[in-house]
Amino acid sequence: MGTYLDRILDAHRAAAAADHRDVDALLAEAHAVAAPRGFTRALTDAVVGNRLAVISEVKRRSPSKGDLFAGLDPAVLATQYATGGAACLSVLTDENFFGGSADDLRAARGAVPLPVLRKDFTVCLADIADAALMGADCVLLIAAALAADELAQLHGAATSIGLDVLVEVHDEAELDIALGVGATLIGVNQRDLVTFEVDHARALRMGAAMPPDVVRVAESGIRGPDDAAALRTAGYHAVLVGESLVTSGDPAAAVAALVHA
Repeated sequence: MGTYLDRILDAHRAAAAADHRDVDALLAEAHAVAAPRGFTRALTDAVVGNRLAVISEVKRRSPSKGDLFAGLDPAVLATQYATGGAACLSVLTDENFFGGSADDLRAARGAVPLPVLRKDFTVCLADIADAALMGADCVLLIAAALAADELAQLHGAATSIGLDVLVEVHDEAELDIALGVGATLIGVNQRDLVTFEVDHARALRMGAAMPPDVVRVAESGIRGPDDAAALRTAGYHAVLVGESLVTSGDPAAAVAALVHA
């Protein structure tokens, strides 16, 4: 039957294999149109201002929990996040498993001046080009989903067209691989992508393992200000939060509470 991650990656790799577009032409087009807003810079600006940077996520559903806010309006939600003081946005664009789309990203980015992460399972060069073409400022690369040479190739391609890259890791071995490809923006996912269970101790442990010149992001399972404060104490510059914000009933207030944790 396979794990959640297996099924998601199988679907994305099958889609990539069926995509016969000219990758070089796509990357050239992406390079020509890309006008990134500076995702990493927005995070570090928050840190300079003595604030925890909050990356607020537009997330309709999850494979493990089903619908979270299926009918959300990405432009309205993005505006609420910006009002609450979010430094950046993250937008799910996976349709089959998370209910997202490129249109969600375009709508969210068009509503506010915040930089936007394309949150998806990036497995090929066309995915990098598509991220830029839909308006993303940053792409996610998941170390657990890619061989080391794939990670290096995709990281290089993204940075060559001006995108920032958030490399997601789960343990020290993946951290070493991320550092080896030159990653300077690294996220620690507290959610196990095999079981989708959250381990709150993971990010606290991993924070101490990161070199000082890396911008550190804690991802998943952040329930509120207490979690955010603990992660800031552990050395994280930013938190990426989705579920607790979209289900909060007042996204602007929920973001503000994290910013001031």
